[in-house]
Amino acid sequence: MSAMLDHVVAQVLTLQVRLLACRERLAADTDSEALHDLRTSLRSLLRPLRGLPGVEQLEQAAKALGTLTTPLRDREVLAGELLRRGQRQAGERRLAGRGKTFASVASSAQLTRVLSILDAFPLFLRAADREGLVKALDKRVDQRLLKQWRKLGKALRDPTHDRHRLRLLIKRARYGDEAYPQLDHAGNKLQRLLKKAQGDLGDWHDRLQWLLRADEQLDLAPCKARWEQELHEAEAKSDITLKALHRALERRKPGK
Repeated sequence: MSAMLDHVVAQVLTLQVRLLACRERLAADTDSEALHDLRTSLRSLLRPLRGLPGVEQLEQAAKALGTLTTPLRDREVLAGELLRRGQRQAGERRLAGRGKTFASVASSAQLTRVLSILDAFPLFLRAADREGLVKALDKRVDQRLLKQWRKLGKALRDPTHDRHRLRLLIKRARYGDEAYPQLDHAGNKLQRLLKKAQGDLGDWHDRLQWLLRADEQLDLAPCKARWEQELHEAEAKSDITLKALHRALERRKPGK
């Protein structure tokens, strides 16, 4: 196998071990980060591999798991925010039955399917290699990652950019670089900027979502004024970070 294929197989095995550990943490409700760690996306690793055997099935399984867990994670994050704000009753109400909910995720068909496909995925890749389907895999991955960087650069140059889409593009670029560090698409400084931009936009996104919920969930009313202020602060902060990110991308070498 090529060095790139060896790398992908190693990444898959590492991810499989991590997901198995998360499943046990969820089943036992050991900590509040188990659900977050479970939701670590496969897509950054898989997106550049599209077209290879097993990739589409694994992406679909990961998407189904995300559909199951997204509202649970959103509720958990909101509960933590409410507890920090001193809204204990509202926060604890949203954490009620957490252990049972976590256990249901641990035993869910969605997680079981992801783990099952992951278990067989290295075999799919080796079979594809024997059939000559993964030739020049490093070049293939590199080109697809470059395409993601170009999309991000174009979005940052757009003065009417959509924050939701920018957040998604930044996550793809950041996690894609982390999944394939040997291609060296982002140095330490650029990775730090990507992480900061993702965090700033994440703060903005959280406040926006909480304010939308506050229109329907009356027990969130005491937090609305503060969230509105923080929303505007997050917008201003993210604008500064995005400008710095744009400058850093413009200084990258051609083809990087």
